[in-house]
Amino acid sequence: MSFGLFNVPNPVNEPVKEYRPGSPERESLKKAIQSFRSSETDVPMYIGGKEVRTERKLRISPPHDHQHTLGYFYEGDAEHVEQAINAALTAKENWAALSWEHRASIFLKAADLIAGPYRARINAATMLGQSKNAYQAEIDSACELIDFLRYNVFFATQIYQQQPNSSAGVWNRTEYRPLEGFVFALTPFNFTAIAGNLPTSAALMGNTVVWKPAYTQVLAAKVIMEVLLESGLPEGVINLIYVDGPVAGDIIFSHPDFAGIHFTGSTGVFQKIWGEIGANIHKYKSYPRIVGETGGKDFVLVHESANVDEVATGLVRGAFEYQGQKCSAASRAYIPSSLWPAVEARIKDFLSEIKMGGTEDFSNFINAVIDERSFRKITAYIDAAKESDQVRIVAGGNYDGSKGYFIEPTVLLVNDPNYRTMCEEIFGPVLSIYVYEPSEFDTILDIVNNTSPYALTGSIFAKDRYVIEKVSKALQNAAGNFYINDKPTGAVVGQQPFGGARASGTNDKAGSSLNLLRWVSARTIKETYVSPRHFAYPFLQED
Repeated sequence: MSFGLFNVPNPVNEPVKEYRPGSPERESLKKAIQSFRSSETDVPMYIGGKEVRTERKLRISPPHDHQHTLGYFYEGDAEHVEQAINAALTAKENWAALSWEHRASIFLKAADLIAGPYRARINAATMLGQSKNAYQAEIDSACELIDFLRYNVFFATQIYQQQPNSSAGVWNRTEYRPLEGFVFALTPFNFTAIAGNLPTSAALMGNTVVWKPAYTQVLAAKVIMEVLLESGLPEGVINLIYVDGPVAGDIIFSHPDFAGIHFTGSTGVFQKIWGEIGANIHKYKSYPRIVGETGGKDFVLVHESANVDEVATGLVRGAFEYQGQKCSAASRAYIPSSLWPAVEARIKDFLSEIKMGGTEDFSNFINAVIDERSFRKITAYIDAAKESDQVRIVAGGNYDGSKGYFIEPTVLLVNDPNYRTMCEEIFGPVLSIYVYEPSEFDTILDIVNNTSPYALTGSIFAKDRYVIEKVSKALQNAAGNFYINDKPTGAVVGQQPFGGARASGTNDKAGSSLNLLRWVSARTIKETYVSPRHFAYPFLQED
């Protein structure tokens, strides 16, 4: 039982280590990489606190070196989904009843473990399993995940402190209960931090979780589970399964105790899930919470008052960091003809300095895309662009999948703002640019707003403050995260709550209290100290 109103440690964003040559973090990370590469990691499922293995072993390999075997994970089936749900429901009563500060302590400890002894291990797993360079892994699997864990505890405390007013003779209070049932966390390959945040944010608020990560992220997912178990997470609170999506969905979305889904992935999958939930709505004890962040066709709008070097830097970083495999990656840009020659030259200069290769070589800025399916999808867009009379290849355009799934950073100049690469999500290192006449700026504003069904991120580069205000207002619904004179990527927990609307998701803002509110069901309690003992009110008295 709690006997105090506890103040949690004040969260501060985890400092990003630089990994300079000779630094201790660089040496530690290299050793962790070598450890993963020199052995085959066994990756079981975790159901009810137990390691679960099956007859079906699937191989894990680095996307940049797909002939090398990092280890194997065990694919489950419908029976394992049922086991995970039962484990979550069995654990629910004790976990929900645990005092909030003890739930919080588990996740604060997990943050400290990642910041300390697990930092190199989780970064190395992300670098090898998801082909992220050292810096991209550091800001994701270390810093952002640490920030999620620490800030979520802080935000939860703020939520619990939100209480109603009370009038004389009455005490009103609000309980923030976990949802009734279990939560399903469905997580993507591209961010280890997201894979960690989606199940833990719901669990922090007292929910128990069935967690299904992308198969291409299971190596780092195992490290997350190792950290949570070492932090004292009770068995059954988070159950990690590797099961084919439709198999899991058929069972989970038909279960009466399904209470909500925390999702990051494609728009198509999310819309299909929403439809399944709607069709089964009569089966559930409660209306499930549906929280999702999906795709993006993120824009960079450049005004003629912008600085050329700032624009070129923002485009190269925004479009090509982590091979463009960020939901927020700059994918389409609109540049005035007065600036385009200088911007084009600067982009080419930057790209001529960029190296591409495996993550083990820290001098490589570009690594591989995640798998063969993604490789084929992205290169099909490039091949079609090469054949089109509407497109000029400004830079890149080459690729090689023989050793790893490598695609050069590719810049396409299109003569039609509705050409397919300006409209469709590619999720790879392809940036499409349309050059407009400065006098057409207002028309371009409408095109930016209406070209894509998505509304995740976007940015404006301009020095003219009137223009900045005009664009901010005109595009207020075009991006859930809007950037001024910066690339449209790199949201920081506690600073830029992240999420988009339209086809990009429910905009429940991961990295803020808004997201945590989705994982509680409030109960209002009114206690009257001196209760009335007769029905009559004073107005009933006769004159």
